[in-house]
Amino acid sequence: MHFGPNPNAIYPNEAIKSICFIKNVVTNPNIIVGDFTYYDDVNGPERFEERVTHHYEFIGDKLIIGKFCAIARGIEFVMNGANHRMNSVTTYPFNIMGSGWEKATPSLDDLPLKGDTVIGNDVWIGQNVTVMPGVHIGDGAIIAANSVVVKDIPPYHIAGGNPCKVIKKRFDDELIIYLVAIKWWDWPAQKIFENLEILCSGDLTKIREI
Repeated sequence: MHFGPNPNAIYPNEAIKSICFIKNVVTNPNIIVGDFTYYDDVNGPERFEERVTHHYEFIGDKLIIGKFCAIARGIEFVMNGANHRMNSVTTYPFNIMGSGWEKATPSLDDLPLKGDTVIGNDVWIGQNVTVMPGVHIGDGAIIAANSVVVKDIPPYHIAGGNPCKVIKKRFDDELIIYLVAIKWWDWPAQKIFENLEILCSGDLTKIREI
């Protein structure tokens, strides 16, 4: 018996080729994606990796995305390779232009590296969102379309704008703590299947009955 789509399939629904499970199309080992997280793009969701820019192996930063995330088209994850040296007179990257300017190559210690970019589980990211290097977005968060995320977003909060700011909590603190603790996204497939109605219900008291 099946308890949902195959997490190892590229397309969870063969009738909808605009949606793919991201973990099955990325090749970069520094992009780590959980089961059932999808990218939706009519122009080819299989090209998700192109939406991760300035991601250079010599820097070693990772993009880590949890399970059951919904990511709309136009996303851009800007990684640490986009950063320029800022502790000097000029930010201009002379070294990449060649012709002797290589002598101005900065060390990694001179660059404002922000660490890994981490997206939690069950995160919904709207269209045309830009996520800057080193940002952490908590479980259950919602990021409004056209936002530029420059700072961490707490779990189960709605945020939007440029720069992206928290708009409101999705739930009260007690329920947020409870949801973060039960980690439904880590349940076995059968348990998720058996509790779909509760997970998708507007009656938030039901989740405490599991």
